[in-house]
Amino acid sequence: MTEMMRRSAFFFFLAAVTTVSAQWLGHPTAGIPRTADAKADLAAPAPRAADGKPDLSGLWMPEGDPSLGDPPDPPPRYFLDVFGRLTPKTIPAELQPSAAQIYVRNRDSVGKLNPASNCLPRGVPWADTTPFPYKILQIPGLVVILYEENTTFRQIFTDGRPHPSDPQPTWLGYSTGKWDANTLVVDTTGFNDRSWLDTFGAPHSDKLHLIERFRRRDVGHMEIEISIDDPKTYIKPVVFTQNLRLLPDTELLENFCENEKDVKHMVGSAADREITR
Repeated sequence: MTEMMRRSAFFFFLAAVTTVSAQWLGHPTAGIPRTADAKADLAAPAPRAADGKPDLSGLWMPEGDPSLGDPPDPPPRYFLDVFGRLTPKTIPAELQPSAAQIYVRNRDSVGKLNPASNCLPRGVPWADTTPFPYKILQIPGLVVILYEENTTFRQIFTDGRPHPSDPQPTWLGYSTGKWDANTLVVDTTGFNDRSWLDTFGAPHSDKLHLIERFRRRDVGHMEIEISIDDPKTYIKPVVFTQNLRLLPDTELLENFCENEKDVKHMVGSAADREITR
């Protein structure tokens, strides 16, 4: 979803009850270097926090917005699964045999089993790659990610604490982070097994171990190298990179999945109604 599409859709539904200025969509973002014509200088060096580490703070959009027509060549990131293929028609070789059955069921349900279709969280790394913006807030001891979709938050503790020894399984897991030179390495465990890894239904177990490496290349560009390690589901770790671009001079919008009425009209079979992995 491009910023223009996002604004247009939002204002189409809310024009009767709100104003443009009330949403801060045109308010200049403080602290961003500017060019002579007052535009954000996205190629300027990455900002630094008080401790000298790169400051990841900002409003970010995963690159590779969905196309309204045929996807371009090469296809945008959004159309690819975590295995780097466009709209998969084959079973990924990385999947364990039992997980391959779950993958086929999820993929062929045409959205009925999709957690997002059922007003449930996307989980990570899917939330990292979905074309909704998210805001990163970096403060001493903590990095917070505010996802616009379903107004969801995530905490990454950088204060040295370990993972919980007996965690209650969650959709987003329990995240700790540490710096490796200029890269923030985020280590996440403690997942439930109900979320998907991508839009095509790549499954995972409750043993999923996720490593994300955040590297801000300059003011306007960041990349996340994502490593998925789950021996119960995958024969070997799966690694891919998601690029992000900064969205200056705009803000998050409130977004909730409310009064969901679409799933019953989707094409999945009656046996697919129960949400599992």
